[in-house]
Amino acid sequence: MLPLRQMLFGKKSPLAAAPVPPLSIDLDGRTVTVKLKRHATARRMVLRMAREGESFTLTLPKRQSLVSAKDFIEKSRLWMQNTLAHRGRKDDSVAADVLLLRGERLQIVRTGKSRGLVQHVVDAMELHVPGSDEHWKRRLTDWLKTEAEKDLKTASAAYAAKMAASFRRVTVRDQQSRWGSCSSDRSLSYSWRLILAPPHVLDYVAAHEVAHLREMNHGPRFWRLVLTHCPHTRAAKQWLKQHGHTLHHVL
Repeated sequence: MLPLRQMLFGKKSPLAAAPVPPLSIDLDGRTVTVKLKRHATARRMVLRMAREGESFTLTLPKRQSLVSAKDFIEKSRLWMQNTLAHRGRKDDSVAADVLLLRGERLQIVRTGKSRGLVQHVVDAMELHVPGSDEHWKRRLTDWLKTEAEKDLKTASAAYAAKMAASFRRVTVRDQQSRWGSCSSDRSLSYSWRLILAPPHVLDYVAAHEVAHLREMNHGPRFWRLVLTHCPHTRAAKQWLKQHGHTLHHVL
């Protein structure tokens, strides 16, 4: 028997048959183009500024509806306006900016020193970042990746113990289409950008991927395992749905 989707639509899905035309939206009197691009492996919508700095690209899962895409763009208006404003600054080497770290807003203070380490000044809610105009963002990104790896290794180990599972290694990358993955060789991979989200979000993603060590699917037994050991699953999923795309617009 043919799969239901093939019986209804034939060999190809109607959504994948033709490219999606770009959208034009008005941002404070400025007409901006948003290009819509479907990606076969995308798990969620991701909005980014184009390289030329004058338009945006919205990557869509293969079967995402155009209605939900337009709603996503509408909810991202403020971010788009702020991003365009920041892009338009003549001096991109600002002395300070704001960054989320574990869900808290921290002031980035550029020290101007060529040497030194990134320092998290907890009481002042600041991140002190050394480096020249060309290198400070790279130093900050490397530091964030290290922090993410530490938190994710700790969370993964804790859930592995609870779920009677074991993994080979944990790696962090800048994954665009998913927050984490579990391979057949029992390796766990995560997006370093989870360190920007509130702790319960990173914790949930770790629980989700560790559960795949036991159940390589999203069936009832998988979700029972996750919900049993991670009670804040629903809250974390809701946060990612509402705010997850903003984590990809940092650095």
